[in-house]
Amino acid sequence: MEKDGAARDFTLTIDQLFVSRSPKGCVTMKARILLTNDDGINSAGLWAAYEALSPLADITVVAPATQQSAVGRSISIFEPIRASEITLNGVKAFAVGGKPTDSVIIGLYALALKPDLVVSGINIGENLSFESIMTSGTVGAALEAANQGTPAIAFSLQVEDQGDKFDDPRFHGQSFDAAKRVVTDICRTFLGSAFPEGTDVINVNIPSRLKGGYEVTRLAEKLFSTGVERRLDPRGRPYFWINGPLIEDAPEGTDVHAVRKGNVSLTPITLDCTAPSAGPALAGLFAGKVPGGKGGVRR
Repeated sequence: MEKDGAARDFTLTIDQLFVSRSPKGCVTMKARILLTNDDGINSAGLWAAYEALSPLADITVVAPATQQSAVGRSISIFEPIRASEITLNGVKAFAVGGKPTDSVIIGLYALALKPDLVVSGINIGENLSFESIMTSGTVGAALEAANQGTPAIAFSLQVEDQGDKFDDPRFHGQSFDAAKRVVTDICRTFLGSAFPEGTDVINVNIPSRLKGGYEVTRLAEKLFSTGVERRLDPRGRPYFWINGPLIEDAPEGTDVHAVRKGNVSLTPITLDCTAPSAGPALAGLFAGKVPGGKGGVRR
């Protein structure tokens, strides 16, 4: 208050609002973020994201206790889920004995967190195309959060050697410096602004060598040329590895092409998998038909 009793007016910036750098005497609310991943709670990528986000918000880490890559949006319904409170890097966190989706559900319902935003990542390895977002645990966690009513962003960092995805994620040698700047920039934006209409998740892919800027993209069709390698065990019995090389590029405007150019790809994702344009043709195929009727035709 001024000496004459008049109220003192001031303007808060986004940084002041969310980082609590407010004028003296002003009480501000810091944003809340639930941070998860699919590489496991020990992953260097998760903790790089924590470092990027902690100046912006109060962060609660709720992540799988072990590596859970490529589990998609699977959920544990046939076994109990255990969540252990631990301390890593001097930070209280929750290690969940389950999938990335389980971690989000535990965070929202068992721990009763009420985050303003769910962040999944930073994943070690890109998650590009229809193919990857359907199998990615990183994107799966974000989709689950969105389905439960909380906006979510998935972050993935391209690797130059695909073998890095299968190494111990605690000791990933690639620098996260550029990725951390991207995480900070994007999350600061969406802590101050709502997602564009019709967007449930934003899938962000960061090139291993950042050369350009941000590019809003659509999903490419594939990331890998799928193959299967047949081998024999010591007893002569066959087993198989699913493998296949990366597809080198994709059409202009796709996430794959953007990352190949060195741009950060931002792809808006929706939970609604309906194909509306196919509705009339599908209806025409079944018009007048009755299940089990002779010839399938209504008389």
